Order: sequence, then structure tokens, then C-alpha cells
Amino acid sequence: MRGAVLQNGRFSRLSLLCGVSGLACLLAGGLAATPALAQDMQDLAQRVPSDAQMLLESDTLVYDNDSQTVTAVGGVQIDYAGNRLVAERVEYDRNTQRLVASGKVEIIHSDGTKVSSEHIDITDDFADGFVNALRVETVDKTYFAAESAERMGGVLTTFHNGVYTACEPCEDKPDKPAIWRVKSQKIIWNSQKKTIRFQNSNFEFFGLPIAYLPVFEIADPTVKRKSGFLFPSISYKSDLGVGAGIPYYFALSPTYDLTVKGNYYSKQGFLGEAEWRQRFNSGQYSVKVAGIRQQDPGAFKADTENRGPNDDNKFRGMMGTKGQFAINSRWDFGWDVLLQTDKNFSRTYSIDGFSDYAHRSEVYLTGLNDRNYFDLRGMKFQIQEDILKSDPRQRGRDEKQPWVLPSFDYAYIPDTPLAGGQLSLNVNARTISRDRIDQAFNTPYVPTSGVQRVRGVEGDSGRLTAEAEWKRSFVTDGGMVFTPLLAFQADGNYLNASSDSLVAINDMASNRGTTADMRSSFFRSMATLGLEWRWPILFSATGSSHVLEPMAQLFLRPNEDYVGGLSVPNEDAQSFVFDASTLFERDKFSGYDRIEGGSRANVGFRYVASFNNGWTTNALFGQSYHLGGENSFAAPDLVNVGANSGLESDRSDYVGLVGFSSPSGVSASLSGRFDEQTFEVRRSEAKLGYSGGPVSLSARYAFIQSQPDYGFTEDRHEVSLGASTQFAENWRVFGSGTYDLEKNVLVKNGVGFGYADECFTYLMTYSQTRNRDDKDVSQTIGFNITFRTLGDFGSSSGNIVQ
Repeated sequence: MRGAVLQNGRFSRLSLLCGVSGLACLLAGGLAATPALAQDMQDLAQRVPSDAQMLLESDTLVYDNDSQTVTAVGGVQIDYAGNRLVAERVEYDRNTQRLVASGKVEIIHSDGTKVSSEHIDITDDFADGFVNALRVETVDKTYFAAESAERMGGVLTTFHNGVYTACEPCEDKPDKPAIWRVKSQKIIWNSQKKTIRFQNSNFEFFGLPIAYLPVFEIADPTVKRKSGFLFPSISYKSDLGVGAGIPYYFALSPTYDLTVKGNYYSKQGFLGEAEWRQRFNSGQYSVKVAGIRQQDPGAFKADTENRGPNDDNKFRGMMGTKGQFAINSRWDFGWDVLLQTDKNFSRTYSIDGFSDYAHRSEVYLTGLNDRNYFDLRGMKFQIQEDILKSDPRQRGRDEKQPWVLPSFDYAYIPDTPLAGGQLSLNVNARTISRDRIDQAFNTPYVPTSGVQRVRGVEGDSGRLTAEAEWKRSFVTDGGMVFTPLLAFQADGNYLNASSDSLVAINDMASNRGTTADMRSSFFRSMATLGLEWRWPILFSATGSSHVLEPMAQLFLRPNEDYVGGLSVPNEDAQSFVFDASTLFERDKFSGYDRIEGGSRANVGFRYVASFNNGWTTNALFGQSYHLGGENSFAAPDLVNVGANSGLESDRSDYVGLVGFSSPSGVSASLSGRFDEQTFEVRRSEAKLGYSGGPVSLSARYAFIQSQPDYGFTEDRHEVSLGASTQFAENWRVFGSGTYDLEKNVLVKNGVGFGYADECFTYLMTYSQTRNRDDKDVSQTIGFNITFRTLGDFGSSSGNIVQ
């Protein structure tokens, strides 16, 4: 009987029996086989639609009224409510209320889980059953196999001589052992407690037993959170020794949990960690604490933060918290705060989430809607450094970092054009409080002078800036693009500097032959009239197309207010770099504390080409000209930000870049700044990369000529190399290094190798870092092993390019 849809009529009794048998068969996959179906069978039956129809296909259907059995034989396939059973024979006995499916039985559950067996024997109430030669493939690609399995009381499923793994079987050699698997005499799955218990087990790796595990228990794979031990970790650092840690996870409720971890370091002793996490409908937060009483501070370098004076840095600890909450679809509120006994604890002991060299503790409120952006935050920059306290040249940066209370940014671009052009509005405000002056020592203005630059004023300062810009583009018939521009910026400032700061600033002004006029409050403004001209020219050749775009800008402005004297604190415009990327900026300063003044023209060209063979190239070259008024980049400020920048003269240095990429994976770029008279290289960076097939390579060379007026008295040369190659399908080896050509020191280097497939990853790294001055070496060894569905073991080093 082939393709019979059983509903009502003369087959009603047969339909009932076959319906029961079909449902029992289909749900047997859920009751007998796999933790991925950790659900009560009765609940499953209740979810089957009451009007669901069963489709039964078989070569022969036999109904024996005397023995009360129904048997389907030959190519049996039963489809019911999205589930499917395939077998050579299915028999249902009403007297014993048992169903038997045999001969290459395969059940495909509606969620995709596959159960395979040669024989299934089960009661029709789905509470008890017995399965022979069982194989299970779950939706998340975990696999069970057993010689037999039985289910008792609708709760416990016991696998006898079972195997568990998360590795897919080899298609060519299905009998080949998985990369890893757990072979157990007995595996007990408890559907109520959501646990899997292994008894008398061997953990096998590439078919070889490497560990005997008498008893252990893991959470049901359907359970995402369950209390228990997590995989241990191991690490090595030269000043900490060998470290090992064991975490324990407490699943206290569906919305909050606790993780505690004990770490032991062979040189420093026991480090305790604990992290509390809680989740809400609108967001989540976490709190982490850690502490140690160091056994041997002398293992650290003398007179450093880690060691402390007279080796007395015994107890060290931290507390950190992070959180983020969505007030609504447009607004977010959050924080990231770190408190610690000393400034380098979290970095030294690699406390997860708080080990960055520069950590920013902050509380923030942000909003984003269409073309509106709002950001309000209070910040404290924390520098995790381990410096020589006795060397005045290495005085720490951490204690000189300010409190920013608050920083505010708002940007708005109206949807409606104004006079046919685009209007953009920006507001920025910041209030800064610093407990200690941030000053640079021994720069070459006057060798005997102690202070030459004041990077941060001790005391309080604040600024409120508003900026508006309008621009509109016009295209001529010849393809030229003219863009007139109007901009206006105004700000109000206040300053309450300490007496030490005023003395330092006056001393610096005297050494430079200028004046200092630090005011308690002042107001500045700047109006800009600009015009940009571009003429993109497209021309084609055989197999290629090219765009050459000459470009020029003209900005007419008055002089920058208070320029020519040391009168304006510079907190956010210190990182100024003049290169090809900033050539066509209206205001080339990196922040709001300095405003570019005077009239200026920027001239250059852009070039882009693409070729039919897949190659592309681009270039940019140009120069900037100071036309009139006071040159802001030649004027002194507290950090002398424009000095040696290439813009301090009326004709700037030349800047340019060129790059290309190929379909074979090769890419390269070269950028630089060149003296406007001699073309001497002032600054350059060259990059070369290749990524194709199993190999990736990268090389970078950077050169910056000495900038004595900016605090760097020596040239800076640095080269970095990185490489990674994959072999034997799943294996790879990688390494990287950075060499300071001026100091003749290998600053950092590392090598590693790893293995990765769908169920297992392994990573081993070794790295070294060296101090540029005394070449002191720090070594780190890391490794990490991940078994999918079981967990991670080890640690990893994050400073090697992979």
C-alpha cells in the first residue's frame, strides 16, 4: 500500500492504530536518544495539532485482528506533524501496548534532530523504552552513540557503552574515531535536572585515551546556564611564574549569576576573583573584584609600580563594574569604572575586561536618531604603567590624567536643505579637573630649564563650543564642481590654574622669548568663507579606466584669537599630524581647543584607476599655502603643537600617498611628507601585504624625523613584520615582530601555532617584550584548548598578530 492518507471511513480502526504507532515512533527520538531533546514527552504530544494527518507509505500493510497487531513492511515511511520515521519494518501490538521499529530505523524530528538505530522497542505512553545500536545527531551537531539505551519513568535515559562528541564523522571514513570523544560505560541523562552524568569514562584524543574520568557531570546542551566547575586555565609570565586557575559558575537564577575563580601563581601565590552579572529586559551590568597578597614582590623589577618601594607591595586588588541599559530605542545609558590599589594591578594579572594599558573609566548617556547625535559622559583616564619611580624622565602619566566632568557632544544635520545646501551643527563642551601639572622635561630649548611644555594645566578649566557649517555644490556643463562654504565657530572658556602651573607657564614663556597671558575667562570666535574646486576627469584605455581629479580649496579667515602668546590651554588638540589624509581639512587641528586662523589654500590632485584584470590603484598629492594673517601652526602654545608639523611655514611640506591592490591578494601603500624645498623625507610609512590561499604576510616601515620643538629629539624608525600560514587543512603557524631601528632593540616578538576545526581548537603562543631604553625583557607563554560544548582550557596571548 503506497501513499495512503488515512482519515475516516472503513479504515478508522487501522488509522487509529497506525496513528498511535506513527506518533510513538516519531516521539521515540525525543524520549530515547538525546539531551538536545530534553523535553517531557507528554509536552511534546500536546503540541501536535489535533487535526494533524498522518501519511503512511510502505510496500505492505498487514492487519492481524486475532493477534491485535498492525505491521508495515518494506520501505516504511511515516510523516506526522513535521516528524518523519523511516524503517524496514514497523509493528504495533495493542495487547502489550508496545511498538517495535526495526531495520535501519531513522527518525528525523521536526527540529532537525536525527536518531538512528537498528531496533526501537517502546511503550505507547512514551515513559519507558529500550533502544539497540543507537546513534543520535542533534540540531547543534553533537553526536551520541550507544550499544543500547533505555528510558525509565519518563525521566531518566540511560545509554550503555555510549560515546559522546561534538565532532562530525568523516564522510570518507565514518568509522574513523573523532578528534575527541568521551567513551563511557554508562551515560545517564536526567530530563528533570537537565544533566548528563558520565560513569567510568575515558577521554580520547585522536583515538588515543589520554584521561580516565571515574565520574563527571555536564549540563544538558539545551541548558545554557547551570552551576558547576568551568574548564581550568593555565598561563606563564616571567614575573608571576606558572599560573593555574579553576572557575566555578553559580547559575543563581535565569537573570543573574556569579563566577568565582581561584588562581595560583608559583611566584606570587593565590589570586581570588569573583564576578557578578545580572540581566534585565533593558540591559545588563556586571561587578568584578580580585585580590592577591603577593608572596614575592622582589620578582618584579626594582623600584617599579609592581614591586613598590622596599618590596612592600604585598596586598593588591581591584573592583570594576560595567553596565549598559537601553532607556528606549534611541537612548542608552552605561558605565565602565575601575578602582584598584595601584595603577598597574589589573594589567599585571590580566584581569579580563580591565587589562588595557589605557583604561577609560566613564559614565555615559548617548542618543541617536536619524541625523541627530547626542553624547554626554564623565571620564577618568587611567594609565596602567610599570615605570621606574626613581627616574625623573619616566615620571608616570597616570597621576597627571584629568577628570573630565563632563564631556558633551551634539551633532545635527537638518533634513531640509538651506538655500539649496546642507547645514550641519555641532556643539562640544568639556570641563577638566587635574590634580597635578602635566609637564615635559629636558627638551632642548634651554637645557638647564626643567619645564619646556605644559601638556596639562593643574587646576580646573572648561570650554563650550558651537559650530555651524553650510555648503552647497554646483556642477558646470564641463564637469567642474564648485562648493562654496560658510562656517562659524564660537566658544567661551574659563580657567582656574594653580600657582605652580602659572609659574611653569611663565618660565616656559621666558625661555621661548614670548609672553604668557593665562586668563580666568575669555571668548573666541572664528568665521570662515571657503570655496572648493574639483574637476574629475574620466578617461579610458584598453582594459582600464582612470579618474584624475585636480582639486583646490581657498579659506578666508581672520587671525586666531589669543595667538602669539601662551594663553590658551590645549587639552584636546595635541595629536596633530599633517599628512595626505588631512590636506583638504577645513581646520586641521585635531580638537576644539585650537582654531586654525589666517587665510589658506590647499592644492593637489587625486587619482583612481581600475583595470580589467582586477588591479586597482589610487594616489593623492598636494601642498598647503598660508596666504595671509597669523599662521596658527607657527604660533606657540603650551605643547607647541604646530612645531615641526610641516605647516609652520608659508609653504607647507608636500604630502602624498600612493597605493595599489591586486586580485592575487597583494596590496601596498606608501605615504609621506617631504620638505618643500629639498624634498627630504620628514615622515613616511610603507605597507606591504599579501593574503592568498593559506598564506598571509604583512610588513610595515615607519619613519618620523626628529621633532625637537615638539619633544622628540631623535629620529624614529620602526619596522614590523607579520606572517601566518595554514597547512594540512586545519593547522596554521604565525609570528610577528617589531624592531626599533633607532634604538637597535627588538621591541616585541612572538610566534605561535594553532589547530582549528568544527569541534576543536588549539592555540600555543610565545612572546617577548623589551623596554626601549634598558632592553629589559618580559616573556609570556600562552595556550588555549577549546572542546566545543565542553569548554576552554588554558589561556592565550593577545599581543601576537594571528
